[in-house]
Amino acid sequence: MSSLRDGHGATLPTDPRTIPLRRALPALLRDPLGALVGFAEGSGGEVVRLNLGSFRPYLVSHPEHLQYVLRDRADNYIRDGRGLLWRPVRRVVGEAILVAEGEVWESSRGALLPLFTAKRVETMVDRMAEVISEAVDEWDEPARQGRPIDTAAELTRIVLRTTMRVLFADRISVPEAERISAALDTVTTSMIARLLVPFVPYSVPMPGDRAFRAAVRTIDEVVLPIIREARARPSDDDDIISTLCRPRPDGSMPDEYQIRGDVVAMFSTATETTIALLSWLWPVLETQPEVAARLYAEVDRVVGGGRVRREHLAELRYGRMVLDEMLRLYPAGWMVPRTAVADDVLGGVRIKAGATVLVSPYVTQRMPMFWDDPERFDPERFSPERPRRRYRYSYYPFGGGPHQCLGQYLFLLEAQLIVSTVLSRFRFRPTAPADLTPRMGASLSPRQRLRVTLSPVQRPVAP
Repeated sequence: MSSLRDGHGATLPTDPRTIPLRRALPALLRDPLGALVGFAEGSGGEVVRLNLGSFRPYLVSHPEHLQYVLRDRADNYIRDGRGLLWRPVRRVVGEAILVAEGEVWESSRGALLPLFTAKRVETMVDRMAEVISEAVDEWDEPARQGRPIDTAAELTRIVLRTTMRVLFADRISVPEAERISAALDTVTTSMIARLLVPFVPYSVPMPGDRAFRAAVRTIDEVVLPIIREARARPSDDDDIISTLCRPRPDGSMPDEYQIRGDVVAMFSTATETTIALLSWLWPVLETQPEVAARLYAEVDRVVGGGRVRREHLAELRYGRMVLDEMLRLYPAGWMVPRTAVADDVLGGVRIKAGATVLVSPYVTQRMPMFWDDPERFDPERFSPERPRRRYRYSYYPFGGGPHQCLGQYLFLLEAQLIVSTVLSRFRFRPTAPADLTPRMGASLSPRQRLRVTLSPVQRPVAP
């Protein structure tokens, strides 16, 4: 929509183009992700409003507008835990770093930031590589027996073992972590109905509500005793739980409820982000044989028959490009709602205080305005030789501005280590055709749980 001008030629804000209820609601119920991309493309990247009855959010998809919301005016576009789309998340993590703003968020982030500096992350790589290698060793038996493995379950096991050791100092055991992860998976599935129709009050029962409540109880049963033990016996260790149980940089002491929320939030982001990303690896390799062949060749050349080490990562360039392209097409954090604090003008459009603004990496990263042939899987988009992208916020799978994901550097290194380790040891044959249909929830993952049979990599024996 073009803006109007006053008698002096100045641009005046206008009301946005609105997608009517009769078109918006059926499209979102039928194919939510495809509908959002279609609405953004149809608007030409301008701010568009979705009429969903009593709920009328603004969809923001242009990188310049995204930079304004996420970085330039982040103070006016906040993660409101009381907002309709944030309520299901807030019911899981409470007033935690994942949804909090202001002093609460600054306190939690200030405590955790030293754990995720690039220098410290580098010191974790060798430990991560060792734990990952030990976990992948357990695939030798099913490979010998020709027994298929569930890739989602096995990836979850590897990521949980690594994260509990490196970030949580084994304060949460792997079986306990598996209980939390299963509960979070239930939460992800059961909150879909609430995400699709966020205007329905919680007094009205909906499918998934009972499972959601049971999953939250399970998380509390595991996490709260661990926190109470850590608070009763303070430690100087630099794991996440010990750090969160100490006084914050401003001298304040968080209560049990805030620590619990931060622990669950960090557990989720430190595990579910990597699990969601890597869950796309096998269906992508199965449907992209040229990408698979090039990735295998790079791993064979760089790693060979040894174990993946820190010094290998810089040479595994194509593997990193593959991960970047998976993050473009299948970002784990596919929706980032914000609430406008005060009246504003965004892209020439009036935004009222209290309005919900929908920001979606999935949408922008699939728009032809910003990506050539965006539905095609092409890791070469991220080749270091390619010109820099015109817009910084045409690609932002980890968010942006002050709320950009704290651990994104660590999670990408962990993902590289896992991919390189498993591909250096095994080749894979799916037991069914690969399906790239996404499953919506708090994270984006494949709807299909892919099972594969393993074949150990055969390498020539030195004479």
